[in-house]
Amino acid sequence: MAQSDPRRAVPRTDVLMAHPDLVAAAARHGVATVKAAVRSAQSRARSGEIAPDDVVTAARAALPARSTSLRPLLNATGVVVHTNIGRAPLSDAAVDAVVAAAAYVDVEYDTATGARARRGRGTLEALRAAVPAAGDALVVNNGAAALVLATTALAASREVLVSRGEMVEIGDGFRLPDLIASTGARLREVGTTNRTRLADYADALGPDTGCILKVHPSNFRVEGFTSAASVRELASLGAPLVVDIGSGLLRPDPVLPDEPDATTALTDGATVVTASGDKLLGGPQAGLVLGEGATVERLRRHPLARALRVDKLTLAALEATLRGPVPPVTDYLHVDLDRLRARTERLAAAVGGEVVAVEGRVGGGGAPGLPLPGWAVALPEECAERLRQGEPGVVARVERGRCLVDLRCVPPGRDVDVERAVLAARGADLPSGD
Repeated sequence: MAQSDPRRAVPRTDVLMAHPDLVAAAARHGVATVKAAVRSAQSRARSGEIAPDDVVTAARAALPARSTSLRPLLNATGVVVHTNIGRAPLSDAAVDAVVAAAAYVDVEYDTATGARARRGRGTLEALRAAVPAAGDALVVNNGAAALVLATTALAASREVLVSRGEMVEIGDGFRLPDLIASTGARLREVGTTNRTRLADYADALGPDTGCILKVHPSNFRVEGFTSAASVRELASLGAPLVVDIGSGLLRPDPVLPDEPDATTALTDGATVVTASGDKLLGGPQAGLVLGEGATVERLRRHPLARALRVDKLTLAALEATLRGPVPPVTDYLHVDLDRLRARTERLAAAVGGEVVAVEGRVGGGGAPGLPLPGWAVALPEECAERLRQGEPGVVARVERGRCLVDLRCVPPGRDVDVERAVLAARGADLPSGD
């Protein structure tokens, strides 16, 4: 008797898609994604690679572990605000706020009257409360957008005075001159790279001046024979003064003694302060505009503000960051060094590594050159790649031929995950039984 074709035993697509496991998967990943996994499994069954009864299992295994291609990572670099892996991690309160805002919310709706309301009013109130020196506040989609909006509204077709020593590149090849030129303003450089005096600004000031711009030189320091005009001095010139503090520190922090902050800049006379929300503030990506009430309102009413506005998820996360508990970034900057060393020693003992003294960094352009003393577990250099590709992914630092695992930015509750990841990464090197 002729044998029946085994391919006939492969279940039909509609039958498979009705399987309870795949129905649940479709609710999470979408019908198209699950159907693609089903058809791939059917093809494997028809070729004899797997049995027809294993099609559902194979389809489930082919589905992504998450609904996004973004992969969660543990930051063991010792760099607190690490741009390449997402800058500031959100607090639990901010995460809860994002989840709540994912549905319909009163983002610009007054439930009492049924009329339209100011967008993100709760977030703006939280910003004003956090920086009482600001007459008003505005939120846009990132720090560069805040600076662009300020210079466009105040100096389009006019001059922006800026020190040559502050003509910075803000990252990924974006340079301040190009950014300002895109607004229609004209940059007028004053002073020199290492020394710019108040008189340099005063000499350049004229009827065509739209504003004076003072920029925090992120990621580098100029040392030696240097000088710069202070915010207080520049404010005395009478022209609108835009101060870009960059990293988003709202108040002075003794751990960061030389880092500019919004409160001090405004108290010293800045008209407007611009900053990022996802650096030292510890919130989501956002651009903060804080300053004199009438000027901030002028920026708010500018047509460009509509193109730069943030969504409800950002507003929710930012408000929760401002009103809620201390965010992770602040905890990591102020870590208890005795506890950090104890955690590091426990990890080293568990994985067969060596405890070494290290210097972490603030990162994200904040406090350039400032060391953050701490400790790390030193491992063979090849462990770094294995840790990155493991599950969970752990990003460590490679320095002088060693892989350094720094727990400063790892939540203590995740130490056991780092330990397991390191043991897996070292599995190929450790003798059997170790």
